Amino acid sequence: MSDTRVRVLDEADWPLCRDLRLAALRESPESFVASYEDEKQYDEQAWRERTRQGPWLAAERDGRTVGLVGLALHRDDPELGEIYGLWVRPDARGNRVARDLVQAASERARADERRRLYFWVGSDNGPAVAFASSFGFRPTSERRLVRTDGDGEGVPEIAMVLPLRSDPVSVANPYLP
Repeated sequence: MSDTRVRVLDEADWPLCRDLRLAALRESPESFVASYEDEKQYDEQAWRERTRQGPWLAAERDGRTVGLVGLALHRDDPELGEIYGLWVRPDARGNRVARDLVQAASERARADERRRLYFWVGSDNGPAVAFASSFGFRPTSERRLVRTDGDGEGVPEIAMVLPLRSDPVSVANPYLP
């Protein structure tokens, strides 16, 4: 059995961040707000800036990088974090890589003194909702329409939230120490 190692990418890792992000957008376009066509146009400076703006975490197994997730502020609130862009290479799925990425992102958000961590998922994406729920995320009343499907309709997403510290107005997080 192989272990997953998760590390924070720094500015020097911009080519890896770019390659993983573009692979994600190409392989699973329906899973992201952004598009491959838009992001492939970004130059080196734009990718360097992305790695400086907020941490990107990469998962490695057996000497190769197999997954990526971004971490940012939710609604520009310094007490709230948000994960986005979660993706795992198809041949590495089913090996807890996504769970390891989300765990590392939640630990980073907790270390950065965030109270809650948000995760937007397609409300009609049963596996994504189940994954987030199994980790301890709970649905909120926040909804949004993003990108369009082939008919020009917006795709609904739901914000799910994970408490990162004791919070009397939130559901208890079973993963908190």
